[in-house]
Amino acid sequence: MHEMSLAEGVLQLIEDAATEQQFERVTTVWLEIGQLSGVEVEAMKFCFDAVTRDSIADGALLEIVATPGTGWCMQCSMSVPMSEVFGECPQCGSHQMQVTGGTEMRVKELEVA
Repeated sequence: MHEMSLAEGVLQLIEDAATEQQFERVTTVWLEIGQLSGVEVEAMKFCFDAVTRDSIADGALLEIVATPGTGWCMQCSMSVPMSEVFGECPQCGSHQMQVTGGTEMRVKELEVA
């Protein structure tokens, strides 16, 4: 389950921001997760709760912001939505696709106290 290491990374980012910006508590974390990132949202929520116990983010609400997958079709030269990494172009059916978005995961915003 790679979500555990991802949750640990998110906590490290939060702790680094707390040191840099001098806040003591995080109440909400907005996490942007791309549709093609391979991150299981429910597993991420579970791991986040486990990792943040007894930390600056203990009890913080985790808000997930889903971002759509997008790709560029090399056959028809169109930017199209993608729901899977190795999917076909919804316009022409080609499998010559280059993923252009939806693979990322990032901390978008923190609400602090």
